[in-house]
Amino acid sequence: MSVQADEKRIKRLITIVSIVIPVAVAALFGIKIPDVEPLRFLPPIYATINGLTAVLLVFAVWAIKNKNRKLHNRLINVCIGLSLGFLLMYIAYHMTSDSTVFGGEGWIKPVYYFILISHIVLSILVIPMVLRTYAAAYLGDWKKHRKMSKWTFPVWLYVAVTGVVVYLMISPYYV
Repeated sequence: MSVQADEKRIKRLITIVSIVIPVAVAALFGIKIPDVEPLRFLPPIYATINGLTAVLLVFAVWAIKNKNRKLHNRLINVCIGLSLGFLLMYIAYHMTSDSTVFGGEGWIKPVYYFILISHIVLSILVIPMVLRTYAAAYLGDWKKHRKMSKWTFPVWLYVAVTGVVVYLMISPYYV
């Protein structure tokens, strides 16, 4: 298969995955599994996964700036795996538990909702960003990979960090 055919196939797959994941999460969010014990232990675990992802992303950038491509690749692969693990736990939690309402009042409430909404929107946008950046490296297009990484890294880092912040802000209101 030619490089162009590979690129076209990968782009198509990224587009499909980038649409299917948010649609599936939204659809599954509304489904509650009856007679199953709520998985209330998951939010601190997936918040920790977000924190670990953020730390590893910073180390991945450090690794590549120090010309350690092998370590960089491994760290990015771990970050993608952690993100997938987060996604599965997030879906499992919301399929077994009711959503928690933020109970803060005053100035903190709009701050919380700003962080939450920006986190959600960017978590949807970061999916194709990460996959396209990863695909550029996979295909050996280093110029494109570096160019895309300059946008992907800060967005992915923001999503990971704000995932922890959202958890810390809402955790007092879990039932």
